[in-house]
Amino acid sequence: MNSKTFTQAVAYLRVSTADQGRRGNGLEAQREAIERFAESEGLQVVQWVSEVETGKGADAMERRPKLAEALTLAKKRHVPVIVSKLDRLSRDVAFISGLMSNGVPFVVTELGLDVDPFVLHLYAALGEKERRLISTRTREALAALKRRGVKLGNPSRRALVQAGKKGAAANKEEADTFARSILPHIQGHQQRGLSLRAIAEEFNRSGIRTARGGQWTATQLSMIQRRVA
Repeated sequence: MNSKTFTQAVAYLRVSTADQGRRGNGLEAQREAIERFAESEGLQVVQWVSEVETGKGADAMERRPKLAEALTLAKKRHVPVIVSKLDRLSRDVAFISGLMSNGVPFVVTELGLDVDPFVLHLYAALGEKERRLISTRTREALAALKRRGVKLGNPSRRALVQAGKKGAAANKEEADTFARSILPHIQGHQQRGLSLRAIAEEFNRSGIRTARGGQWTATQLSMIQRRVA
């Protein structure tokens, strides 16, 4: 089913803690984002499904009955499930792949209607990597405090969150700096009339690597452009 033919969708909202669920933190923002997107794209949301549950763990699907409900509704109506951000489904690549194998299309408002499934896998992989980096930086920050003689005891949730935010900020700054350094090279090749695919091939031939030392693709170059913009 081509996403361009969609006129209806099932909306799925999720927050990860009971506290967020009681206070409504995140749910309202997700709903507003989906409503704005649906209006701009001419989509009718036929059902809203909300869930308060973590997206982690091997048994995540069993602990998320509302997601299963959204999938069932979408399959029955032959419509996609729409979310505000991909991490509302999960940051786990295997979990995302499992969901997509069910044959129900997914629409992520921040990515648009016509995103190739490969791109969704790519974003999921980046999200999973970012989560691991944050976890590593959190542990390193706590270890550094311990080496300086700070008594940590049982770190409070607030301390862990603050350490995680610092790690996330550092990751973002590194990624932004790298993107800004690469963008002029992309623009230079575009002025020569090269497509993003051709530029990716040129980078790979020249030995220019991604931030993580990998090979370039046209999608990654497009993400660099959007990040700087």
